[in-house]
Amino acid sequence: MSDASNNFYIDRTLYYGRPADLSDRLEKEIRTYDLLDRLEIPYQRLDHAPLPTIDACREVDSLLNIDICKNLFLCNAKKTEFFLLLLPGKKKFRTSFLSKQIGSSRLSFADSEFMIKFLDITPGSVSVLGLMNDRDNKVQLLIDKDVLFSEFFGCHPCINTSSLKMKTADLINQILPAINHSFIPVDLPGMN
Repeated sequence: MSDASNNFYIDRTLYYGRPADLSDRLEKEIRTYDLLDRLEIPYQRLDHAPLPTIDACREVDSLLNIDICKNLFLCNAKKTEFFLLLLPGKKKFRTSFLSKQIGSSRLSFADSEFMIKFLDITPGSVSVLGLMNDRDNKVQLLIDKDVLFSEFFGCHPCINTSSLKMKTADLINQILPAINHSFIPVDLPGMN
């Protein structure tokens, strides 16, 4: 079904688990489903055209009954430290607040080459689940307190043509330990 106001396709069917037919899915997406299945993590899935902006995610948010997280891939000025920040989609990112909390000045968005190298993800598809590809722990996960306090969170399965809804506790207690990643909680300014 196409939404004429946003000009992108959304299959409004809410699926539980992986797609039945994986023939047209990328390997990195299949690896995501394999990880979730191995850990027995339940999740709901919506399939859609690539969502170009967080605003385009609003209808997906509504259908999944969540606020899709922003996943921002950041680095320091020297490009020696890399961070993945999860924050609610409706929150604005303010560098100064984050820099003070993590002790890393001059944060900026990291180049896509590092995103591909460390997370096997391309721009527009950034996801916390991409950390499964960061076997050398080059990327530090930062999670905003509002995400931590939410029962559910939403993200892409390493590609922006599907969106997943799962329990935040499953991310913290099962997924992150299984992929050998920890996180630093951060407290960014309120919703807008």
